[in-house]
Amino acid sequence: MTTGRDDDALTWDGDDDPTLDHGAAAEPDDELETRPASTTAELPKGFTAVGKGSEALDSTDAPAAGSVPEGSSEAPAVTAGRQPMGNGALIAFGVLGGVYALYAIGWLIGGLRLQGRAQYLVTDVMYQGSLWLAVLAPLLWFATTLLLTRTSRAWLRFTWLAAGVVLLLPWPFVMIGAIGQ
Repeated sequence: MTTGRDDDALTWDGDDDPTLDHGAAAEPDDELETRPASTTAELPKGFTAVGKGSEALDSTDAPAAGSVPEGSSEAPAVTAGRQPMGNGALIAFGVLGGVYALYAIGWLIGGLRLQGRAQYLVTDVMYQGSLWLAVLAPLLWFATTLLLTRTSRAWLRFTWLAAGVVLLLPWPFVMIGAIGQ
């Protein structure tokens, strides 16, 4: 009895897995039932197809395109004419978010380094309040920019984020540093 394999010498006794028979013809199983392929695919309940080729898919409970069910405050996932962000934009937002987080750390370190020198200019309460406002400023700028420009074009959002990178530079950390004079 031959199995149709060219390399029978490289097999072990008991290797009767039909998926290993590359050269042998597949034997039809009478036990498997074959379903006729339907012309349109159907999505599970609650799913909506988007993107290229989504017209061919059918959902039994999908709402009409661009409509929101009554009593629902949810917006559609992708509005008409609005494209989802690409990978480059998401990576750029992550990098800029990291820059703003580093700016907040820089303001904290720089501000704490200046605390002893600024005691003769302002009281401790005023200095602590301004220090924490300076630490929170980069984080607030990032969050506010993302919130207020979510319906704007991407270039406008990046312009405001780039302006914040320039304006919120932690000068105490830059001038004195972590181990400065």
